[in-house]
Amino acid sequence: MNSTNQKNYTLPIIMMVALFFMISFVTGLQNPFGVIVKHQFQATNLMSQLGNAANFIAYAFMGVPAGMLLQKIGYKKTALLAIIVGFVGVFISYLSGLAGSYAVYLTGAFVSGFSMCMLNTVVNPMLNTLGGGGNKGNQLIQVAGSVNSIGATIVPVLVGYLMGDAAQATISDAAPALFLAMGIFALAFIVLISMNIPEPSLERQQKSSSSSDKHSAFSFRHFILGTVAIFIYVGVEVGIPNFMNLFATSEELGIDPTTAGSLVGTYWFLMMVGRLCGASLGARFSSKSMLTLASAVGLVFILIAIFAPITTKVSMPVFLSSLSFGMVEVPIGIMFLALCGLCTSIMWGGIFNLAVEGLGKYTEAASGFFMVMVCGGGILPLIQGVVADNAGFQASYFVILVGLAYLLYYALIGSKNVNKDIPVD
Repeated sequence: MNSTNQKNYTLPIIMMVALFFMISFVTGLQNPFGVIVKHQFQATNLMSQLGNAANFIAYAFMGVPAGMLLQKIGYKKTALLAIIVGFVGVFISYLSGLAGSYAVYLTGAFVSGFSMCMLNTVVNPMLNTLGGGGNKGNQLIQVAGSVNSIGATIVPVLVGYLMGDAAQATISDAAPALFLAMGIFALAFIVLISMNIPEPSLERQQKSSSSSDKHSAFSFRHFILGTVAIFIYVGVEVGIPNFMNLFATSEELGIDPTTAGSLVGTYWFLMMVGRLCGASLGARFSSKSMLTLASAVGLVFILIAIFAPITTKVSMPVFLSSLSFGMVEVPIGIMFLALCGLCTSIMWGGIFNLAVEGLGKYTEAASGFFMVMVCGGGILPLIQGVVADNAGFQASYFVILVGLAYLLYYALIGSKNVNKDIPVD
């Protein structure tokens, strides 16, 4: 009986992992687009991050409705609807290239954000459920996160190659990447509509009555602190490579867009490496210990990036558009920013699992609220952009430093479930 269940879960797991790839690919488009927008529309560092902000702020609007959709129509229908919305969002981004319109570009980013929020609301609790929660649930999310990093690695390298000269690049130059994204959406829709996915939330609804419940996910302190942690984490994960790209292509450093894209691609590649390591070790080490180590090491790397002089340079291997490695000379601080990918790699799965551990019947609704806080990926980079405009790129990483300090606190103290007396069956 148990082996049959595991066999039946193989295809849903593969589909959820594929959706993780889609999330990173479409979300990752906003990183190199920030460089394009800055030059095409003569935008400030703050304005260059508005597309990224629109993408992530959509989570604030869609997180709770996505959780409600998940409870009412289940995982499969929510995912299918998300794919349709995502296709539309990317198509609007393509139209912005034809129209040469900054407003249309922001609209496309915002609509894409709705889709990414809905997909995240589906795939995270689904993988955690299929993995049985705990360390195994963490391990499965780390595996999916590795595939997520593949998409994130490809995007900046691909778009950096398509851009050529940043000063001449337009959104239309990145059209092949947008066509690829729409193709991924179309294929995923066809595959997903033809398969069966377990629907634990619907089954739970059928078993339970409509009796009122005085508790909710917000009755759990570790969940509330976990939503703050995910808000900060996504801002940290996005802010590090986004401003590394802007910093590298600035007049101060003068690195060409293709090389800068390779540096950002290396950051995401190292995230993939970290997640593969996390997947292999996830069954043996707790989410708490992994998050603690990652946050502490990340703090050290960011401190070096802030205070290391840009005149001190090193040669480092980067992930190239030819899917190979090459050596480039960069300031040592840039290298440590890229190395931060190893630290941010395992944080998402760790925070999610720690935040929903012990929530039981509140997990699906909690996932929706959790996704609301992903808007941090848009808000923190805006704050970092303001600091960069006024104090420089290296000083802007103090925003990241404070964020990592909170994540270390959550791993060590805030993640403890102090509300075990609340019934969750």
